[in-house]
Amino acid sequence: MTEGITRPRQPSMADVARTAGVSAQTVSRALRGSPNVNPETKRRVLAAVEQTGYRFNSAARALSSGRSHTIGLVLLASGGYYSRSAVTAGVEAAAGEAGYAVNIATISALDTGLMERALAKLADQGVDGFVIAVPLISVTQKMEDITRDIPTVTLDGSRTAGARVLGIDQQEAGRIATQHLLDLGHRQVWHVAGPDEWIEARQRRQGWQECLAAAGIEAPPPLEGDWSPDSGHRQGQIIAMIPDVTAVFVASDEMAFGVIRALRERGRSVPDDVSIVSVDDIALAAYCSPSLTTVRQDFYRYGAAAVALLLHGDEAEADESAVTASLSVRSSTAPPRRS
Repeated sequence: MTEGITRPRQPSMADVARTAGVSAQTVSRALRGSPNVNPETKRRVLAAVEQTGYRFNSAARALSSGRSHTIGLVLLASGGYYSRSAVTAGVEAAAGEAGYAVNIATISALDTGLMERALAKLADQGVDGFVIAVPLISVTQKMEDITRDIPTVTLDGSRTAGARVLGIDQQEAGRIATQHLLDLGHRQVWHVAGPDEWIEARQRRQGWQECLAAAGIEAPPPLEGDWSPDSGHRQGQIIAMIPDVTAVFVASDEMAFGVIRALRERGRSVPDDVSIVSVDDIALAAYCSPSLTTVRQDFYRYGAAAVALLLHGDEAEADESAVTASLSVRSSTAPPRRS
């Protein structure tokens, strides 16, 4: 009978920390070149790495060359398939052109603990910077500490003290969408909002409310979805049962698809009976029936612009079209029918 081969245990970061007489967090910071670790401590950590045989190639390269030439991208699994894929494509294309690879961490829910672990994982891989495309409203001290040490750009997402923020004014997007319906002659605009824990959802709702208030119109209660077409369909069934509704601002294209389907099932025509406007302008928006009027967000350009800002800072060539809210007017909006 052949005996199994017992492989020796590979040394860990904890082994390096014990040998150097420092914490594992200090080892991690030293290996990724944090300015908060003094030179003597770095020397002890490097000596401990050599003594223990710890293998952390990406961090070792980063320490010796000053760069790992990798960018960490944090995404939310439920953030919408199109936006996730388009942002990722933009980040990877711009990073590749600059000679960088992209390490991706995806979190399953809007949770600060999950975000902390994602950032820590990417930091331990020695990334030179973060692009965060997760819309957490609150941040923790650990998130602040990590993004203070590593350059960070957020795409309408988690705000930390050291991060640069890139993205269109979502409040302005809500105002533009609502004003379009008022300009067509609608006397009231209903709203299917995104989840309240999302920054973008809150800002779009605020723009809708402020636009109506400026017109002397009291906003009806918003109906909340979860960005999915299914949630739009559920709220659309409610809207279809309110005969006075002639115009709806939906917080995302994917929810708008569900709203249109529900209205059609209930015998309400878009735009003859109800006009629909939304936000995102994903690729499918121009091809649904009717084609969707929506405020454009160019997720691919977002991703590419984030990499430029991350690598070049204030010297990055501005791509104003990537962060300017603009309305794509199509067939889902029209003046209301006369009584």
